[in-house]
Amino acid sequence: MHFTNLYIVSGKRHIGKSTFCRQFSLVAQKKQLDVAGLLSPPILKNDKKITILVENLRSGEQKSLAYLEAQENQGPQTEHWFFNADALQWGNTVLSQATPCDILIVDELGPLELLRHEGWLAGVKAIDEGDYRLGIVVVRPHLLHLAQARWQGARTIVLLPYIRGFQTWFWKRQLLTLVLKTFEIISLMS
Repeated sequence: MHFTNLYIVSGKRHIGKSTFCRQFSLVAQKKQLDVAGLLSPPILKNDKKITILVENLRSGEQKSLAYLEAQENQGPQTEHWFFNADALQWGNTVLSQATPCDILIVDELGPLELLRHEGWLAGVKAIDEGDYRLGIVVVRPHLLHLAQARWQGARTIVLLPYIRGFQTWFWKRQLLTLVLKTFEIISLMS
């Protein structure tokens, strides 16, 4: 299967991957498209990410997903984060019900899913099944090769802080326009 209707969004920490997904989802929702999946916005304190939330893009409901320090209902952990087992399960439920949809966003699939086969496996499955008109999945740069090998044909967008002097927000806006134009082409073909 070729994933020509899938975008893999990547970039260094704090570059704005979740912001890109949020902006894309808002634009798509304004166009009356069915946007489903999960967004993982951060909670910052003194410009440092201290918590990661998870948000259902259809309902807007949010839960605390991960913390810098151990908490109750602790599930798996990575080098930097302690994950809330209940929030991971809730996210899997949301993702298992996300498709079919116009736009599927999974922010993000990381070491839990791509290396350890834990976490949001329903997100991996939803992307694999391709029951969406356009998909966006966020993947860290060190895992990009795994995502590209799994989802052959997907387009990769690597967010950078500056592109030929343009500020990040301008570049992201241009990417949003490009992705939406691609979606319009896909819609015409369906």
